[in-house]
Amino acid sequence: MDLKSMDTVDMPIFGSTLKLMKFWSYLFVHNWRRYVAMTPYVVINCTQYVDIYLSTESLDFIIRNVYLAVLFTNTVVRGVLLCVQRGSYERFIEVVKAYYIQLLESKDAHILRLVEEITRLSITIGRINLLMGTCTCIGFVTYPIFGSERVLPYGMYLPAIDEYKYATPYYEVFFVIQAIMAPMGCCMYIPYTNLVVTFTLFGILMCRVLQHKLRSLEKLEKGLVRREIIWCIQYHLKLAGLVDAMNSLNTHLHLVEFICFGAMLCVLLFSLIIAQTIAQTVIVIAYMVMIFANSFVLYSVANELYFQSFDIAIAAYESNWMDFDIDTQKTLKFLIMRSQKPLAILVGGTYPMNLKLLQSLLNVIYSFFTLLRRVYG
Repeated sequence: MDLKSMDTVDMPIFGSTLKLMKFWSYLFVHNWRRYVAMTPYVVINCTQYVDIYLSTESLDFIIRNVYLAVLFTNTVVRGVLLCVQRGSYERFIEVVKAYYIQLLESKDAHILRLVEEITRLSITIGRINLLMGTCTCIGFVTYPIFGSERVLPYGMYLPAIDEYKYATPYYEVFFVIQAIMAPMGCCMYIPYTNLVVTFTLFGILMCRVLQHKLRSLEKLEKGLVRREIIWCIQYHLKLAGLVDAMNSLNTHLHLVEFICFGAMLCVLLFSLIIAQTIAQTVIVIAYMVMIFANSFVLYSVANELYFQSFDIAIAAYESNWMDFDIDTQKTLKFLIMRSQKPLAILVGGTYPMNLKLLQSLLNVIYSFFTLLRRVYG
């Protein structure tokens, strides 16, 4: 197959992510499916906060509803962002496609192995995230079954309707509707995570290609070395532009999700100590594993990009630069100076997204959770 004629959604590195987004019309097409998916979530999310304010349910269900309300808000923000910035995302994906095809057309066996490795990793992470999302959806629906009271999977406020009244079918109807909504939300939340992870993994791939090129300079004839270094500088500029574009698309959402993740994990930790049954405890733990794994993957690949971009300078220095002529050494020095400033995915346009930032957030969450436990105890 001609690589240049390959459909964007069929790029192997994205797995099924772009296909899901195209099906729900978040990207590449614009039809009724996006409204069918998003409208119920926007409506129910508004009623969730009203329900929390007016709730007379037990504390464990109120805490769980707070978690779900924050999660729904995060999900809605992701969907709205994709719809509003659809053109920017599609243009960025086309740039990634062009760079990806360029690497696939390379005659360097090592580069092809790197492409295959990153593609396989991206697909694996995508499948694991979808599996965890599916398990979480099942947990949403089954959690109320193990409770001591009659509640819906998601708390919601319905004026003039008592959805819990035994003599009416309201409870069963709304339970089925919310059960159907669960996989729709999963298709809005998880593919976005996979999309950001794939973008970041592709940045890591470009870093490793640059490192390979620089470490291979000694194999080139002296007359070709300077030309290869200039190519590496140009490629590094493309890489820096790619990371800047990722930040312009996602940095503010990363800040929102940073706050949401802290709130949700703290709420779940507190919910864990007041769970009434073993089944509820297991489901809460599953929620925690899902959101923590989701965030850990994002922060770990962003952390890897940070250090891989710094290793470009190390790879350049480890080349046999002392054998190059003066002009070539100056050109290589310019590349080293540029790559000594690591490329970073930013949270809120300020803080580098890495494991150190995640650890700091976890410390704050645990301190707040300890305070809540003492107050409640």
